[in-house]
Amino acid sequence: MSAACDAPGCDDAAPATTRAARRVLWIALVLNAAMFAVEGGAGVAAESLALQADALDFLGDAVTYGISLFVLGMSLRWRAGAGLVKGLAMGALGLWVLGAAAYRTIHLGLPSAPVMGSVATLALAVNLFTAVLLFRFRGGESNIRSVWLCSRNDAIGNLAVLAAAGGVFATDTAWPDLAVAAVMAALWLAAAVHIVRLALSELARA
Repeated sequence: MSAACDAPGCDDAAPATTRAARRVLWIALVLNAAMFAVEGGAGVAAESLALQADALDFLGDAVTYGISLFVLGMSLRWRAGAGLVKGLAMGALGLWVLGAAAYRTIHLGLPSAPVMGSVATLALAVNLFTAVLLFRFRGGESNIRSVWLCSRNDAIGNLAVLAAAGGVFATDTAWPDLAVAAVMAALWLAAAVHIVRLALSELARA
């Protein structure tokens, strides 16, 4: 973001920054939508809650990027409102995964470690590429910062899924898969609290 737009009363991002962010967001949206389809199908086939959670995260990110594109360049009130909505959605996703993990502790099934590992590797490559594109926007307002946090958390989540695949293979149990899903949910909840607080602060200023 430009230095001028850090000053009180400035609501709009610099035009050059807005154009750059729009290009990056379109790339990120397409990649995340494609990975939702790939990882979602693989997660169901492999019976991996960690993969399914990561696929839902890709879907949530694609929606997040779409919302960010819609409000990009609008007033601070619109952008903060979008950040608030996305923060609440991230929190809801985290709670859903925690609930699904609790359910799976009762109805355990053994995930496919090879599928988990291969798909998580592809997802990690996509998320690292997206995170690199978004790195320059990590210090912006809540709307654009939520996008950076999504990508950062996704890359961390992919590493965790890879660790879960190794754990499932080594122990021949589903517990590593469930543990990683719970950790990913905790990350989303922490990011959701951060974004909601920032958005509410921006709304108060707007």
